[in-house]
Amino acid sequence: MEPAAGGFSEEQFREACAELQQPALAGADWQLLVETLGISIYRLLDQQTGLYEYKVFGILEDCPPALLADVYLDLDYRKQWDQYVKEVYEKECNGETVVYWEVKYPFPMSNRDYVYLRQRQELEMEGQKIYVILAQSTSMPQFAEKPGVIRVKQYKQSLAIESDGKKGSKVFMYYFDNPGGQIPSWLINWAAKNGVPNFLKDMAKACHRYLKKT
Repeated sequence: MEPAAGGFSEEQFREACAELQQPALAGADWQLLVETLGISIYRLLDQQTGLYEYKVFGILEDCPPALLADVYLDLDYRKQWDQYVKEVYEKECNGETVVYWEVKYPFPMSNRDYVYLRQRQELEMEGQKIYVILAQSTSMPQFAEKPGVIRVKQYKQSLAIESDGKKGSKVFMYYFDNPGGQIPSWLINWAAKNGVPNFLKDMAKACHRYLKKT
């Protein structure tokens, strides 16, 4: 299938929609890592890198889908509520939206930065509007690597959001991130078990504040 604008195919958007409605965990060694705060996180070992792919399913109450998608994409607002953002902005390059993101890492580790394509689509499936956001690392000469910051060159993420039938959102997220360098196993485990649920909680709070702003 031909890629859509932004380097993603229509099939990739539809796959994220389908997984939101019917999780695809069979046929592979997906393991339930943690269930907390209405969020379930599964992981699958990537044999090539020795790292894990993750799938996240859950409900964010009192966060309507359109609002949640807007908050997720608002990079200026992200700087206000995400304590791990060092620098983030987007730029149009060759007709595509490219995001630059530097993430703070605890001392003595180096910060990581990302350069990735990102695109949002709104689809309808079985009468439901679904917001899908896809991201994947890319290489662009406009974004030179910084001394002392490790460039993450393998990153991909899918996010699909629909109404939970009440005032909240049903969410599916897939991500794979190869941060490079030496990352202690405790930090990777902490990020998966605690970092993701905490991030979703923070995003829910950010939605409520965003609503008051607007």
